[in-house]
Amino acid sequence: MVSEGAIEEEKLHSFNIPQYTPSPAEVRRSEGSFAISRLETSEIRWADCGSSGGGEDVAKCMRSVAEHFGETIIDELFKKYERCLTDCMSEEEMKFINVTVSLIRRG
Repeated sequence: MVSEGAIEEEKLHSFNIPQYTPSPAEVRRSEGSFAISRLETSEIRWADCGSSGGGEDVAKCMRSVAEHFGETIIDELFKKYERCLTDCMSEEEMKFINVTVSLIRRG
């Protein structure tokens, strides 16, 4: 959309969603203030998210955290994103991997 002139290039470069997702092994190696009482991973197939089975519901989820580009183009941006997701999901099984950790503070 930058090449189409719909989004300013500096807006694209300033977009950042800080996210850090450690692996279960990395969580186990973390500093010693807490003991891990439970550590589980689970998979959620993207195709099972929502009713459509396509990219619409996943795109809506991402849209909720990505209103950075302004209201004037957000609908167009996420329609394109939805089409990209639907294409990817038709070619391969995509999943969310969740890591759930329960910690106990060491005394």
